Amino acid sequence: MKDLLIFAGTTEGRKLSEYLAAVGIGHTLCVATQYGEIVLKSHPAVKVHQGRMGQEEIRELIGRGNYLAVVDATHPYAEVVTRNIRAAVDELNALQSVSGGRGILYFRLKRDVSLSYRKEGVTFFDTIHACAEALKETEGNILLTTGSKELPCYCVSDEVKKRLYVRVLPSVESLSLCMKWGICGKQIIAMQGPFSASMNEAMLRQYGISVLVTKESGVSGGFSEKLEAAKKTGTAVFVVGRPKDEGISFYKVCRELERLYGKKLCNEDFLQITLAGVGMGSRSGLTKEVQEAVDEADVLLGAERILSPFRPKLEKRPIYQAEQIIPYLKKMQENHGLPGDLPAEDIPFEDMPFAGKRVVVLFSGDSGFYSGCRGLYRALMEEIRAGGLNASLRVLPGVSSVATLAARMGESWQDAVIYSMHGKELSGIVKKIERNEKTFLLMSGVRDVNRLGELLEKADMGECEVTVAYQLSYGEEWVRTLSPKECRSLAEEGLYTCMVRNSHAGRASLTHGKADGEFIRGKVPMTKEEVREISICKLRLYPGAVVYDIGSGTGSVAVEAAGLSEEMRVYAIEQKQEAVSLIRENKEKFRLDNITVVEAGAPEGLKNLPAPTHAFIGGSGGYLKEILDELYRRTPGMRVVVNAVSMETICEMKECLGDFGIRDAEMVQVQVSRVKEMGNYHLMKAENPVWICAFNLGECK
Repeated sequence: MKDLLIFAGTTEGRKLSEYLAAVGIGHTLCVATQYGEIVLKSHPAVKVHQGRMGQEEIRELIGRGNYLAVVDATHPYAEVVTRNIRAAVDELNALQSVSGGRGILYFRLKRDVSLSYRKEGVTFFDTIHACAEALKETEGNILLTTGSKELPCYCVSDEVKKRLYVRVLPSVESLSLCMKWGICGKQIIAMQGPFSASMNEAMLRQYGISVLVTKESGVSGGFSEKLEAAKKTGTAVFVVGRPKDEGISFYKVCRELERLYGKKLCNEDFLQITLAGVGMGSRSGLTKEVQEAVDEADVLLGAERILSPFRPKLEKRPIYQAEQIIPYLKKMQENHGLPGDLPAEDIPFEDMPFAGKRVVVLFSGDSGFYSGCRGLYRALMEEIRAGGLNASLRVLPGVSSVATLAARMGESWQDAVIYSMHGKELSGIVKKIERNEKTFLLMSGVRDVNRLGELLEKADMGECEVTVAYQLSYGEEWVRTLSPKECRSLAEEGLYTCMVRNSHAGRASLTHGKADGEFIRGKVPMTKEEVREISICKLRLYPGAVVYDIGSGTGSVAVEAAGLSEEMRVYAIEQKQEAVSLIRENKEKFRLDNITVVEAGAPEGLKNLPAPTHAFIGGSGGYLKEILDELYRRTPGMRVVVNAVSMETICEMKECLGDFGIRDAEMVQVQVSRVKEMGNYHLMKAENPVWICAFNLGECK
């Protein structure tokens, strides 16, 4: 099969080369400058010819090769080069016709300019000379983004030349031309694009630009990003209108080459999906990898606040949940890669960038840190594996607010604990702060910071230091170290991240038992300290357990169990009103949000609760068998501990155990004696003996 010759000078030309190489179609790529060769991706199927050529040299190059077709992907403004390529192909085809040979096909690749840019504040000129003349009537600095080859036209006037700042490629040729025409070092900005709107805006502000000069270079040429930056800075825009381009679209060129070479190039249904963390929100906080993904995106999805600084090639839409995104992406596939609500007749596909649309879903902070990214990733992977989406999927991390705050403070965070308070009640956070020297908190808003200060003061932890970060990465950002009292007076709404330093955290007890005297008791019976600890050990609790404390009394067992882990849920079931009040008081005293007080008797009060994993029965009211029946019905195999003091309960317990196929049964009898002072003597005073029976419920006989 004959080779292909591509004259490249645009992004489209380089992209075409990449897609041809990917399917093994050999071709020669012509670039004018050494820099043009440097930016190309090397590939065994690609030969590169570097250097400028006239018509005769082009004819000789084509004549020496065995080419089936020539693709002219030079810049729309390179009119002379296009005429030379076309003339050389016509000349060779004329010779082929005389000899009876087959001619060489010629395709002129047209750059996409599907959007209308005729906007207020933009002045169009038919020629470079007309634009240069108009610049003489302006005042202030001028940013020239039209390249280095047209510099002579703009340097005719010394008055204009001294106001010029020129943005050119960082190549020897471009810099040499600048020097040749008297553009000194401080006037040269040698950088390779693409340039985002924010980068353009920064340049316009940095150099105090009054007039931006550009060509009508289309989407891939960054034209819209220049206009967006100029609008924000109030900069006038002079546009040299593009010559009439009679070429065909990228898509049609690919279809023609598919027909000639018999290999599939275009996969218009394919989607390249990226889930990316954008850090705190400002573009300056993006990683380079995420910045590139955003700049190349055809479509951006995410929360409206996150999307606002960015401008994709096609559209952005404020959706971020799987049930919204997946139908949208499927509709894009049906429309051959166009946005979900834009039918093909509204945006002709031949005017679109090459197939394989890039969809980027943005998440605040880091994609793996309290983010919705994980759930969406799983849902998308399930669709891809099932064939519902023809797509690739990748995840890019961002910089979290915790990492940012730690950096602002010069503090480490690998030795801290981190919690998100979004949509949660804060009262349980004090227990976490008590145990840890450094606690990072992601807050929902200023009211969370106010509530944090209130809770710390109420818990006699007013000595804690709270470092509060407001609107990290934004212009109004501030970071201050406040007392809990000062936290209560904050009023400014916004995004907050906090770090609480508790210098007394190391004093926390390593044992979990509480003394009986710590509880608010009244006249309600309470499971005593030593019996309570043995019973809880026999329960074999774990984080995430759902525990019933049946016949809770003062709630001492519920409090001890709930204090072991914030992830545990404990239900204190008690029917006596006085006891219920005591349980609530003890719950409040020990700041345990994971206790739910249920004012009801058992087994009736158990029926509407979540299924348990463990149950402690401190008082059965004579209904032990009925309670065990209900527990078994809810969760066969669960762990149960029963305490018995009276002979009646001990007998009932023995009878019930015979009716259940229990496993891992243990029964111990505990009697505790305490020393009491009697005058000059210390005597032992015995507590009532307690039977403790622990087992796993088996199958009912």
